[in-house]
Amino acid sequence: MKKFKFSLDSVLSYKQQVLDSLKGEHAAILAQVREQEDVLEAVWQDYRDCNEEYRRRKLEGLTVADAMFYQNGLRVLEAEIERETARLEELRKQEEAKRRQVVDAKIDTSSIEKLREHKLEDYNKAVQKAEENLIDEFVSSARARASIGA
Repeated sequence: MKKFKFSLDSVLSYKQQVLDSLKGEHAAILAQVREQEDVLEAVWQDYRDCNEEYRRRKLEGLTVADAMFYQNGLRVLEAEIERETARLEELRKQEEAKRRQVVDAKIDTSSIEKLREHKLEDYNKAVQKAEENLIDEFVSSARARASIGA
């Protein structure tokens, strides 16, 4: 019997390449999300540090100009926190969309793989059946020759 050939092997290969590509893109976006989380945490730490220094200096006594300097610095950091938070949310949305694409591609690939497995199982059953028929034919032929010769 001829060797097993799945007619959708090229489609399966293409779907697997697409899936691998999407996984790579998803990993890159996840790395960007983690990096943005670090950036946001650093800005928050700057804000906390500046606020703590401002409180400490207020207790020691500071000039109006120094107080304005700290207040303006805190407002700038608050605006930066808002920008970085918005950037993080946008990256998270991109990550979610890419994750959905990966899941969809995995479903497509899995369905073709299951079809391939089913076709291979059918092929193996047909091979086994052909071998059994060949053995039965051989045994029948041998018995026929034995009964003729006896």
